[in-house]
Amino acid sequence: MKAHARLTACFDGSRTVLRELRSMAPLTLFPRRGGGRTAVVHLVNSATSPLGGDDLLLTIHVGPGASLRLSGVAATLALPGLHGEGSLSTVDISVAEGGSLEYLPEPTVITARARHTAVFQASLADDAYLHTREVLVLGRANEKPGTLTTSQQVTRGAVPVLRQTLTIGDPALDAGLAHLAGRRVLATDLVIGGPALPAASGEWWSRTPLAAGGTLTTSLAPDAVTALAPLP
Repeated sequence: MKAHARLTACFDGSRTVLRELRSMAPLTLFPRRGGGRTAVVHLVNSATSPLGGDDLLLTIHVGPGASLRLSGVAATLALPGLHGEGSLSTVDISVAEGGSLEYLPEPTVITARARHTAVFQASLADDAYLHTREVLVLGRANEKPGTLTTSQQVTRGAVPVLRQTLTIGDPALDAGLAHLAGRRVLATDLVIGGPALPAASGEWWSRTPLAAGGTLTTSLAPDAVTALAPLP
């Protein structure tokens, strides 16, 4: 399956309006009624996906001064294809001057034999705000996971802010202290444009200020609820 969903938010002087809202199964976008300074949209998987062989693209554009919150409503299951095919999901974001985006999907579960690649790429204006998170769950209960390669590429103005790629699903690698230390859930939380926070760490989590601005918080946990618990 190949699908491309698009979302464009613009500021009309008093509130954020959705100029473009185009769903394509399994990527279905539901706006919340009411409107206001921040537009709220929910992302729903309207079919089982990503399935091996799928190529899914979500394009998000936030115009000057606009504010958008896009959140998921249920976990995503990455499933294997009939013949071992891999799947690909791409989120392509641009946020213009004075724009603000919260992109907060629900966890992604890497099921047995799945081979999934997830790409997140964002281009931000110098004064734009971005808050996004990624929660990866290695397999369902009592299930060995498939493999996942996830990459994040974020620029602010012309300056790279974050470039990182991670592959999980190799039992020997995931068990190492330098990787996942045997933990089942990995969560990352990225904020760019918010208040500067100092570096900090605790048991199985760390917060790192980024050289070009922004903060990246990473946590390891036995379950998604613990991974998403508020950190100091």
